[in-house]
Amino acid sequence: MQKNAFIFPGQGSQKVGMGKDFYDNSTLAKEMLETASERTNIDFKALLFEENSLLDQTEYAQPAILLVSLMAYKLYQEAHPKIPFLALGHSLGEFSALAAMGAMDFADAIALVHQRGLLMKKACEGINAGMMALLGLDDERVEVLTCNAREAGKKVWAANYNGDGQIVVAGNRDDLNAIEPLFKEAGAKKAVLLPMSVASHCPLLISAQEPLGVFLEQWLRDSFDAPIVSNVTARAYASKEEAKTLLTQQLIMPVKYKQSILHVENEVDGFIEFGGSVLKGLNKRISQKPTVSISDMKSLEDVLHVKDKG
Repeated sequence: MQKNAFIFPGQGSQKVGMGKDFYDNSTLAKEMLETASERTNIDFKALLFEENSLLDQTEYAQPAILLVSLMAYKLYQEAHPKIPFLALGHSLGEFSALAAMGAMDFADAIALVHQRGLLMKKACEGINAGMMALLGLDDERVEVLTCNAREAGKKVWAANYNGDGQIVVAGNRDDLNAIEPLFKEAGAKKAVLLPMSVASHCPLLISAQEPLGVFLEQWLRDSFDAPIVSNVTARAYASKEEAKTLLTQQLIMPVKYKQSILHVENEVDGFIEFGGSVLKGLNKRISQKPTVSISDMKSLEDVLHVKDKG
């Protein structure tokens, strides 16, 4: 029997039109969208399917991505009920993984990540927060450059370890711009400011930790269908108390996505991504194990067809 890891994308994977094929062809997906809209007072039909400027704002992007990821997951489970060997996600995707593994009710998870986005937005108000993607530098070089910059009084940190030579840094936007030439001198092929108004996974979000912990205490269950791999430690956990600690730490600590995949790849036969294909692209640079993605009814059918043949 195949042992698969189920994986869930994070912020940055959102785009207008995502989930529409599920919505148009599945009563279950329609019901999930209506439940999410009722719980948060967000018009997800307009947010997901009509051109708008809200979808890139973190308090809207986070529940939208979780909703579509869980649509994909529930439709897969409806056709092919299977508990994975383990689950993990990229940043926000860790919350999707928890909801998929029964550690949170779906509606509670939607409400939780909406609140998480609001808390992150509030923490970054007035500090000109930003994030920058770097290509072509190894982890150690980025860590040295950002450490040196902090010693010089700048607010910059490594935030996402997405793959070899692919790292995102976070902090004050002016400080990121100021040290961009240093990244280029060190050999970065690209150093691009991302269209984000928050600085995720760095100490600028410390004020969001305590209130997020209150919501986690309220809505997390102490029952997981499968272990979750933490972004913070790249190790698995399966209890409410561990989840509370790790998810509040995740706000201010870097996402160890690459390390997580490398840690589990020898334990699994492959990866299934729900709700997008961003992680499939990252995994090609990290692991020799195959990754398939489910983002619409066609890709769902393709994955199920492979399972049926297997």
